[in-house]
Amino acid sequence: MAQKLKIFNGRVITSTGIIPEGTVVTEGRTIIEVKEGNVPVEGAIEINAKGKFISPGFIDIHLHGGGGCDFMDADVGSFLKIAETHARYGTTSMMPTTLASERDELVKTLTAYEEADLQNSKGAQFIGMHIEGPYFSYNQRGAQDPAYLRDPDPSEYEDLLALSKAIKRWSAAPELKGAMEFGRYLVSKGVVPSIAHTDAIYEEVEEAFKNGYSLITHLYSAMSGVTRRNAFRYAGVIESAYIIDEMNVEIIADGIHLPAPLLKLIYKIKGPDRIALVTDAMRAAGMPPGESILGSLKNGQKVIVEDGVAKLPDRTAFAGSVATADRLVRNMINLAGVSLFNAVKMITATPAAIMGIADRKGSLAVGKDADLVIFDDQINIEMTMVNGKIVYSK
Repeated sequence: MAQKLKIFNGRVITSTGIIPEGTVVTEGRTIIEVKEGNVPVEGAIEINAKGKFISPGFIDIHLHGGGGCDFMDADVGSFLKIAETHARYGTTSMMPTTLASERDELVKTLTAYEEADLQNSKGAQFIGMHIEGPYFSYNQRGAQDPAYLRDPDPSEYEDLLALSKAIKRWSAAPELKGAMEFGRYLVSKGVVPSIAHTDAIYEEVEEAFKNGYSLITHLYSAMSGVTRRNAFRYAGVIESAYIIDEMNVEIIADGIHLPAPLLKLIYKIKGPDRIALVTDAMRAAGMPPGESILGSLKNGQKVIVEDGVAKLPDRTAFAGSVATADRLVRNMINLAGVSLFNAVKMITATPAAIMGIADRKGSLAVGKDADLVIFDDQINIEMTMVNGKIVYSK
């Protein structure tokens, strides 16, 4: 018989509101009860939440690393270290993300994912790979290595998708030759196409949306706004995100990539059902400031971590975030004035819906995976549970 756990005396965040004093009961990997009050459960191990919040586990659908490791290191140990690092900050599910790279390096990373997924028992669960690149605009490359940028190549992406069933999301620039065919192919394979590192105008984004691109990667970062061509103004990707109501967006809510006014604007227009909070964290997340490397140790780029963000050495651009999930929620509350309920929704239910896993992740409900976190009023994480197992306790 699977062991029952009873977590009681907490403010339980459900999909419809917050229970002021409630109980969540898990059995094995599954939630079996979510109720108001102190529910008696025979034979259960009891955990007193002491009035703190009991929340669905945080879901990060875009991150590159943490704890001194990057997924592009392409070894199992790095994957496991990153999963354990982010679990300390409330992340229970994550999508390991790549950078534009050589095909061989990408294949090694996908292979490491498969092995790490089998061994992962002490950190956030892997819910599929996010391939970021190499089909990007040179002008909007940001910290992506220009040596690897190219147009979508059917022989390449069809081969990779046949090689690994772990790929669940792929970011690309929709204005590139072959991008529409690429989007349709991804959808046919159950992969979410996302718009990123792009100089597209509204008409190209609209076409991309019709061809399956349903998400915009790190809104405002490495993408076009209003531009002029031969004296005529064109709406860019940023404006397209607002115009297309059904378009989902992810935002790096570290307070640096997007300052408070932009966080407020995005929330005001898109709302909590269309926004996923992501860390876009690189290897320096959870580490002290100083020099670091973006990407793999072998082929990565040197960066400097200061002011709570990673920068290129010449400081001309950000090179990734060092945020953790708790910081994102805290910032949406303190900087953007969002309610705690909706801030949590944007890192639980909304990313689960975007990635098509809401049937098992993203909310505290009977029958769903026992992924939850306990945190205080300042979103300091007290405990993290993944599939019914406590992987972090303060």
